[in-house]
Amino acid sequence: MATLAQEAAPADLEAFRAETRAWLAENCPPGARNLPQQMDASFWGGRNPVYPSEDRKLWFERMVARGWTAPTWPKEYGGGGLDAAQGRILKQEMARIGAVEPLQSLGLMMLGWAILKFGTEEQKLEHLTNITQGKIRWAQGYSEPGAGSDLASLTTRGEDRGDHFVVNGQKIWTTYGHKADMVFTLVRTEPDAPKHQGISFLLIDMDQPGVNAKPIRMISGNEHFAQTFFDDAIVPRANLLGEQGKGWDVAKYLLTFERSSMGQSLGGGQGKTIADIALENMGREGLSREPGLRREVAETMMETWAMNIAGERMFDAGKAGSLSPFSPNVMKLLGTELAARRTRLAMSLGGFDDLARDGQATYDWLQAPPNCVAGGSNEVQLNVLSKRALELPEYK
Repeated sequence: MATLAQEAAPADLEAFRAETRAWLAENCPPGARNLPQQMDASFWGGRNPVYPSEDRKLWFERMVARGWTAPTWPKEYGGGGLDAAQGRILKQEMARIGAVEPLQSLGLMMLGWAILKFGTEEQKLEHLTNITQGKIRWAQGYSEPGAGSDLASLTTRGEDRGDHFVVNGQKIWTTYGHKADMVFTLVRTEPDAPKHQGISFLLIDMDQPGVNAKPIRMISGNEHFAQTFFDDAIVPRANLLGEQGKGWDVAKYLLTFERSSMGQSLGGGQGKTIADIALENMGREGLSREPGLRREVAETMMETWAMNIAGERMFDAGKAGSLSPFSPNVMKLLGTELAARRTRLAMSLGGFDDLARDGQATYDWLQAPPNCVAGGSNEVQLNVLSKRALELPEYK
């Protein structure tokens, strides 16, 4: 993968931007532009894919052929082989025309990066291409009823049977677990080892008798999560990612991508800006009579802009190998808090009309509180930053 020193020169980047802009204009269908940014409206791939429309299917197929479902992954694993600067330009040009992501995938957001770092060559060839081509829909099996923020207390067991593991236990808040083909999961394979040791990272096929996922209905009415039960589920040893008993190292690495992507995507904003929403609901004349509201809108816009810049800097630092281990915690904390403030402001601008419409603003508002808990609650992020980054003494 390209380092910062290997990125294209400015003139080459401008040529890449022009080429990308022309390609997107020709290949992104109208039905794949300016759509609601909702999880249920996204295309998630899988063994039995359901395309939202023919335009979305065409858009997905064209992006797969280009390698742009994972633009900065190596080409040999189905990626686009772009460097960091080219990847940013592609993202900017897609945003400029309102192009939706061709594929939503926990494999793209999280698991793939862990496979690139910890996987064998056989695992990379098998799983990464399936991720970039949307052939497998992944779920994440981390939290348990008794192990949420204190994840290392997990009790789901993985008994070593030589060429395979037998898994028993329960996971909770498994994102789309009831719709996934496979789940990447933390299990305890050495029960007598210290708390953060003896945990292994397994890739489990959910299409087997020993796995049962039941959806959980949220306050928004959506069913994004599930509780997942393992009853003598079989996992081949080839599906062990990283070393046995050292899955916590894989889990921590993967969490950096979950937290940073949550912070950047939520904090950076998607779809309409808060200024657009304010103008739609109040008009210029109405806003002219509300200096306090104008200030709040402007502050939110500036904070959103700053989050986008911070996200780009963090991505660059990661590529250069100089990323602080606490940057993802900061991004997750600030991004989700900013998103919560922005959604509250958007709802106050839309008022009861937005509630009646049950549209994007309502969806975002209802999703904001769970986003502050997912990926490690914001209170946990504050504890991590105070104890480990700032080394503050514990309060007694």
